[in-house]
Amino acid sequence: MYKIVKLNLQFEKRLADFFDEIVGNAFFHPHEFTKEKAYEISNYTGKDCYYVVLKNECIVGYGMLRGWDDGFDIPSLGIIIEEKEQGYGLGRKFMHFLHKQAIEHGANKVRLTVYKENKIAKGLYESLGYIFSELEDCFVGYLALE
Repeated sequence: MYKIVKLNLQFEKRLADFFDEIVGNAFFHPHEFTKEKAYEISNYTGKDCYYVVLKNECIVGYGMLRGWDDGFDIPSLGIIIEEKEQGYGLGRKFMHFLHKQAIEHGANKVRLTVYKENKIAKGLYESLGYIFSELEDCFVGYLALE
């Protein structure tokens, strides 16, 4: 039913449409959600990794492992799942996939940031083993990969 794939040029239009849907999300904004950014990410060739979750060829999730291009050993992980697809275990499945991708790219740890108000996401991350430290308006979590 769901398929996770690495982003490439064939997803540019669908990614731009997905960005239009999530542009106002209060909890997920790692970069701009514009048509130009969709083009840039769909054509991306660096070390960082960008993925989408497809359901019947429609994008219902977007995720990334980034920071390698900036010289960091520990990539930052981020995901968003379309609201109507939440609650079915897709976020957990996507997180496991991204953890495996991080390992395949040589990472032994990943990090993420979650807003304090985003209790559902934080609960998911804690159930996956993330250890958090508190900042002013968010938590930063780390997970050692096996």
